[in-house]
Amino acid sequence: MTPHIEAGKGDYADTVLLPGDPQRAEWMAQALDAPRCVNRRRGALGFTGSFRGKPVSIQTTGIGVFLIYAHELLEYYGARTLIRTGTCGSLSAEAKLRSLVISQSARPENTESGRVFGLYDADVGPDPALLACALVKAAELGIDHHAGLTACTDVFYHPEARVRYADARALGALAVDMETSALYRISAHFGARALSLLTVVDDLVTGEPTDYSERQELFTDMSRLALEIATAGR
Repeated sequence: MTPHIEAGKGDYADTVLLPGDPQRAEWMAQALDAPRCVNRRRGALGFTGSFRGKPVSIQTTGIGVFLIYAHELLEYYGARTLIRTGTCGSLSAEAKLRSLVISQSARPENTESGRVFGLYDADVGPDPALLACALVKAAELGIDHHAGLTACTDVFYHPEARVRYADARALGALAVDMETSALYRISAHFGARALSLLTVVDDLVTGEPTDYSERQELFTDMSRLALEIATAGR
């Protein structure tokens, strides 16, 4: 076990899905065959089971840059593929509320943190094969999705959000989240694969939100796509 994960060696599959919310992790685990809880430490629920006969794990990460969980999964538990199943705020009319954004590249907001792994040096991207698989599978499943640039920031509340994201919008960013840039960077550092799938739960241009009560239903397409990607070609 590690300081933040109580699971033992071999308790996690090579491929781990990373939702932020422990309730989402528990809900996603219902799609697995014979899921078992491998982590409860700090309430960051982790599960391992199988999907179509192939092992898959799900690990809660919490909110914000989740380097601790990603780091421990990659270095101690031997994870080789990390797929974020998260939420984002839309910065573009193209990324409609309740649709899915596939992060084709991620641009960090600042250089104030994450210096150890160069997390904020430049735009970063996902594993090309995972991205290609996601685009094919999303089209096959008929999921409303867009792939493109996502912005990343450590700060959730900001009094001037529209002004703050003007540069990102000018660059064509579809949405903003808090984790994707760090995920792509640390995965590359460990020679692992990563991809970020994001459900749009807020429109930062119009101010329109989704209600928290509908969010599990909103995540159906994202979860289904993540599982298809996780087990494709294995």
